[in-house]
Amino acid sequence: MTALLEPLLGDMAPLAPVFLAGGLGILLILVAIPLLIRERDDPLNKLAKQAQSKRGGTTEASLRFGSRNDKLEKYASFLEPQDAKEYSEIAKKLMQAGYRGPDAVRFFFAAQVILGIIGLCIGLAYYYLALGPDNATMQQTAIYVLGPGAAGYFGPKYWITRRIQARHEEIEQGFPDALDMLLVCVEAGQSLDQAILRVSGELQASYPALAYEFTVVSHEMKAGKDKTAVLNDMGDRCGVQDVQSFVTVLIQSQTFGTSIAEALRLYSAEMRDKRVMRAEEKANKLPTKMTLATMMLTVPPLLIILVGPSLHGITALGGVGETVGVEDE
Repeated sequence: MTALLEPLLGDMAPLAPVFLAGGLGILLILVAIPLLIRERDDPLNKLAKQAQSKRGGTTEASLRFGSRNDKLEKYASFLEPQDAKEYSEIAKKLMQAGYRGPDAVRFFFAAQVILGIIGLCIGLAYYYLALGPDNATMQQTAIYVLGPGAAGYFGPKYWITRRIQARHEEIEQGFPDALDMLLVCVEAGQSLDQAILRVSGELQASYPALAYEFTVVSHEMKAGKDKTAVLNDMGDRCGVQDVQSFVTVLIQSQTFGTSIAEALRLYSAEMRDKRVMRAEEKANKLPTKMTLATMMLTVPPLLIILVGPSLHGITALGGVGETVGVEDE
């Protein structure tokens, strides 16, 4: 075996049995995963679950997830953190990014593992087929092998972070308009529930993330959930300071019995001023951000225009002087 693989592996040929055993093990794992996913549940387990649901008992997993995906349920211990605090933090981030499915956490960790393995395989293939073990240093080996794997593992986390930022910007941009429409609806005689439902329909085309949040609030209020809890949940889902302040204003207005229309009028005016200040802040930052680009794109052409003719003239005079010296000799 070593003699057969020596032309391919070179100095790594003595480790050929190890590589072969590792590749065979990975192949068996990849073959076993679909078989495990297709595996049916034990009928006795199904009967036990049905009996438990009839008694009204619920397990901690059902309370945390409410999931109906049996395929991912089998790998729950590997695809989700066991610590409740860590799980709640990750679920909150996914919720703020717009992923609210019952299996969002499991899909997130599954994506990390799958992309990490794919990146590691790509790095190994590039290292052995393109770069070559003989031509690479230890640093290059670590970069080309572990780099793609790390990029694949942390890629979903970067994607979630970017999604949260984009969603926060969309909510901040559309929230003053939503408050203005809420104020118009409330002053027209509609209740807060009806106004929220109307605003969610109006914002669907321009600000879908904010419209979705108002739709969830409207449905939860229709279901009979406490308004204070519904508004607090909206602030947690959005993760935007403006929305959380708005929730606090509505809760205080409801607690002390003050006019909701007056509270909306004052807060909507403040949100409009805040949006203008954010736009002015971005405009003031723009010259500073453009300074480096301006210098890189302006200074070199300017130097070429100013100094180029002088350098050309000096070079021409030098050539004429050398010619005259040669003729004198």
